[in-house]
Amino acid sequence: MSVNRALAFILVGFMSIGLGRLSWVPVLAAPSVQEALAIITSPANAAIVRGQVPIMGSATHPAFQFYKVEFAREPVTGGDEVWSIIGAIVEQPVINGQLTVWDTRQVPDGSYSLRLRVVRIDGNYDEAFVRQVVVANAQPERPTETPTPAASPTPTITPTPLPPTPTIVIEQPPRPTERVIPGVTRTPLPTPIPDQVRLNIDPTPFQNACLFGMGAILGLFLLFALLAVLRNLIYALLGRRY
Repeated sequence: MSVNRALAFILVGFMSIGLGRLSWVPVLAAPSVQEALAIITSPANAAIVRGQVPIMGSATHPAFQFYKVEFAREPVTGGDEVWSIIGAIVEQPVINGQLTVWDTRQVPDGSYSLRLRVVRIDGNYDEAFVRQVVVANAQPERPTETPTPAASPTPTITPTPLPPTPTIVIEQPPRPTERVIPGVTRTPLPTPIPDQVRLNIDPTPFQNACLFGMGAILGLFLLFALLAVLRNLIYALLGRRY
């Protein structure tokens, strides 16, 4: 019997501990209702645009029906009649995305205002504006300036001084000092004269050769003269005979 009571007390203790823990469990909150957003994030105020311009932002509401993006020439004077819709009415909410695309080539250059209108089911709406958006299709786009690199200074080269050239000193051995003997006078030796070359040529053979040559030439000349006289004499004799 005591054992059953002990088990009962232990069971009751565990149940009380479990109920205590369950009482501390936090209750999860229900998801919040979708927020209402009507905002244009791009282009910003005083932006300069040209060509096809994406309109970025958010357009949503818990009772969302549709939204539209419009533009008007500044200064904006008047009501809804001065606003022109960009694209068409959109029936899907957008969060941090592209609302529409504005073709600025369809309007003249100048300053414009943009308006986002988010219409709810009950007909009420939320609005957001961007002012002084400048359309500049006729103006050339400014080129991106490329920074000119700074000229690096030219390093100055300092010449390294050369070591001094060593001076080579050649020491000659000292000449022996001539001893002067008193009473003895040195007589200088005579300078030898080279022997003159003498050519002993006998001119007699050359003279005989010249005389022989001249006699031979004279004999040949007399021979040719004699032959010429004989030839003329023969021709004369033959001419008389015939």
